[in-house]
Amino acid sequence: MPVLLTDGPDAGLVSHVGNPNVEQRHIEDGAGWLALTNREVFSVSGPDRLTWLHSLTTQHLENLQPAETTTALILDPQGHIEHVMHAVDDGTTFWAWTEPGRGDDLVAWLDSMRFMMRVQVRRHADLAVVWTGADVATDQGDVVARLTSQIAGGTELIVPMGERADPRAAQFGNHVGTEPVGVLAWDAMRIASGIPRIGLDTDARTIPNEIGLYATHLDKGCYRGQETVARVHNLGRPPRRLTMLMLDGSDAELPDPGASVILEGRKVGQLGGVALHHELGPVGLALLKRNVSVDSVLTVDGVAASQTILVDPEVGLHVRPQL
Repeated sequence: MPVLLTDGPDAGLVSHVGNPNVEQRHIEDGAGWLALTNREVFSVSGPDRLTWLHSLTTQHLENLQPAETTTALILDPQGHIEHVMHAVDDGTTFWAWTEPGRGDDLVAWLDSMRFMMRVQVRRHADLAVVWTGADVATDQGDVVARLTSQIAGGTELIVPMGERADPRAAQFGNHVGTEPVGVLAWDAMRIASGIPRIGLDTDARTIPNEIGLYATHLDKGCYRGQETVARVHNLGRPPRRLTMLMLDGSDAELPDPGASVILEGRKVGQLGGVALHHELGPVGLALLKRNVSVDSVLTVDGVAASQTILVDPEVGLHVRPQL
């Protein structure tokens, strides 16, 4: 029987359907599916859509090919991450989803930047995102768009709200052999792959360099916040770095997202997402101060944690300034 999450950014989605460890194996085997109905869908249409989005985001989009999946960020003028979009273009329309509670603000900002460009931006509250494993058939006729997922080589389907997108449904459509999974299993696979979730594993001060230039292309023209990204990449080092924490599994309780990461009595970072992986044990993503030694043993809510490096502490020193 599906159990729903009651709090956090994914409240209302399925937490698990029995055993999250078994569900992780279904994900690895390509047979899982999960309704991510809290993701917010929008579209950009019109002949100028790709060149326009190319000028606004961190990603190289002007030559995006039909059916090619991409991820892009919107930065503020200081280079801090404001929005994320996971998207695909079908040749006439750019279909995308963003994090819960962020869709209206993102669409409103994009709409304010249209000026004389031939584009139309639209929010789609009647559409939902469903994640499916690599071996799940996705050729049903009501699919609006298909994106290649960053999780376990799966697919993200944008579909109409309804029975198919019901997080409590027993199976995906009529596809025999498909296994429902919950957010606990899906998130464990995401964290173990080192994939940050914007707004959960980042904060209002995060710049793309701190998360390994995720969704950021370095060989393109100017966009809002680009000066910070280029300066840090070429001349400096980001103040923080994303890392994966391997937590001591002797305690049955996991630390809460947002908990402080401590080294020798002082705060050196903040925990983002955290989950119990079926092979690695308790894992989490955290933004740490760059100068924290990669060999340091940290604590999170009293739980010891070692580091698996995702972002090199020396990143950004490709070109050293002449002093």
